[in-house]
Amino acid sequence: MQKEIGLIVNGNSYQVTVKPSETLLEVLRYKLGLTGSKRGCDTGDCGACTVIMDGKAVRSCLVLAISANGKSIATIEDLAEGENLHPLQKAFLEYGAVQCGYCTPGMIMTSKAFLDENPAPTKEEVKSAISGNLCRCTGYTKIIEAIEASAEVKGNQLRRKG
Repeated sequence: MQKEIGLIVNGNSYQVTVKPSETLLEVLRYKLGLTGSKRGCDTGDCGACTVIMDGKAVRSCLVLAISANGKSIATIEDLAEGENLHPLQKAFLEYGAVQCGYCTPGMIMTSKAFLDENPAPTKEEVKSAISGNLCRCTGYTKIIEAIEASAEVKGNQLRRKG
């Protein structure tokens, strides 16, 4: 039994027919063509599929599409304004935090939701915020530096210990 749901994705309204078992990730990628959110583990462990739903970072592989009915969702495709990259996207490029790029959209969306709530984090808070996002290419140092730099670019001062 399929059901029609309404989603607001990146500021645009969509009506989509979904199966009860269909995930938000599947709807975003295969019905709306928004392929920035990556399919990784399908168990919520890797974070590659992270999007922001109603202001909170969520693993879209774990969210049933039906439960997202009426929700506002932001994907990586929404961050840049035309050719102008979001400060997080710029920082990831400048600091070499993008390796193969598979984890990058989820890492950036997790970081954006985190910085929206905590605009001046400590390094330990940054590490904790991204602890659920896996990257197989880096040792996370460049990713952490990029997130810290993005916070500074936004006019925030980091609270540094010691």
